[in-house]
Amino acid sequence: MSKISSYDITGLMSEDEILASDYCTILQELKKTRKLCAALDAVIENSADTIFIADGEANTVRVNKAYEELSGLNREELIGLNLKEMEGNYISKSGSLLVLQKREAVELELHFYKTNRKAFIRSIPIFDDNGNISMIISNSRNFEEIEKLKDKLIEAEKLASKYHSQIEAIREHLWKKRDIIAEDKKMIDLLNKAYKVARVDSSVLILGETGVGKGEMAKYIHENSPRAKEKFISINCGAISEKLIESEFFGYEKGAFTGANKEGKMGLFEVADKGTVFLDEIGELSLDMQVKLLRVLQEHEFEKIGGTEPIKVDIRVIAATNRDLKEMIKQKLFREDLFYRLNVVPLVVPPLRERVNDIVPLALKFLNLLNEKYGLKKTLSSSVYQALIKYEWPGNVRELKNVIEQAVIMSEDERITLDNLPIAGLSKLEVIDVDKNVDLNEIVEKIEFEYITKAYEKYNSVRVAAKALNMSPSTFERKRKIYANKYSSIVK
Repeated sequence: MSKISSYDITGLMSEDEILASDYCTILQELKKTRKLCAALDAVIENSADTIFIADGEANTVRVNKAYEELSGLNREELIGLNLKEMEGNYISKSGSLLVLQKREAVELELHFYKTNRKAFIRSIPIFDDNGNISMIISNSRNFEEIEKLKDKLIEAEKLASKYHSQIEAIREHLWKKRDIIAEDKKMIDLLNKAYKVARVDSSVLILGETGVGKGEMAKYIHENSPRAKEKFISINCGAISEKLIESEFFGYEKGAFTGANKEGKMGLFEVADKGTVFLDEIGELSLDMQVKLLRVLQEHEFEKIGGTEPIKVDIRVIAATNRDLKEMIKQKLFREDLFYRLNVVPLVVPPLRERVNDIVPLALKFLNLLNEKYGLKKTLSSSVYQALIKYEWPGNVRELKNVIEQAVIMSEDERITLDNLPIAGLSKLEVIDVDKNVDLNEIVEKIEFEYITKAYEKYNSVRVAAKALNMSPSTFERKRKIYANKYSSIVK
């Protein structure tokens, strides 16, 4: 190793070389300082807030573009101008002069005379090493911008209040009827639409899976309509035989056919005059009956079996189905003209699995009704709540009602637990039964295995899947194999 490395390198340099080296260092530092100043200038100049800087004698030394726009003054006429000259001429009051008097930060409302604009300013003193004020920095925000933000906030609050009022109005109606639970946003939106539809006399087609509550929706529309005090006649089109359905709908004259009532019979449409007819399972009607129903919708009249004179009726028709009527039209099983007559306002009731926030309120409603009916005090355990929310409910509200009723009947204790819940595939729901002793390690392992399996299925690569879960590939693969032997049944 060379001995020169153990000595200060400046010892081998001439005085000129040292000076040249110092000059280069100073030059580099100067360049850095200029660059930093340029960056600082850019920040000041492009600030959305106004920036005004005065020295310790209250002379203006710097303003930015935002200040020029707010005050209407350009920097050429401002720089060097004393704030005593500005106060009363260009501005209503000077924050910098107050700072010099009080030697502390001040806040005040400022009026710019030239632009007739106002701003809220804050002026802060900067002290030197001797405790003297060397600089005052004032910044402000345009009141107009603040007022615009306030206006937007007020509008948003008004809109929120309007929505809140609408929701409360809907809930008030629901609480009065006690037939429909609506805590989920999807159901609240649907009921809002149904409430509007109820006020007019248009035909309504209610669509949805079996058991979602289409009949309750029809009642809700009737009870909030101008026909609320009149009759609500519900007819299940799929429950009446084809031979009898015409006489049930329209009635018959005396002696119309063998076995007929001697006095004849009024049909349900005639009974419902001035009220509402709800046709459930409308997709089960034969094509012949569809033609006759179409006449009622178009002409508001029909003829009894064996009759010759048309009978005029004033009714509103609400229909419902769980079938795909458009597909039935393609298959020539449902008349297209009747579909469009019924489908003036379609309402789609979402399945229970899509309105999760309604599950527990519905369950409690059914439980309370049963407790009241049988004089019981049954309650649901926390694990039952978990299961109710996680279950898919293929039978929708009707299935939920049956499950709660069975659980109430079969449970021996006042507290209903998972063991009392008649749900198929309950063990697959991965509900933590806090009413029993549990193996916490096992629960954690099962959750880990589910994430590991899904990550592997998604990426099809141990390395990529492990990285996604922030695990090492070796740990990922080791746990995957161990858990596969223990818990493979929990992954669908």
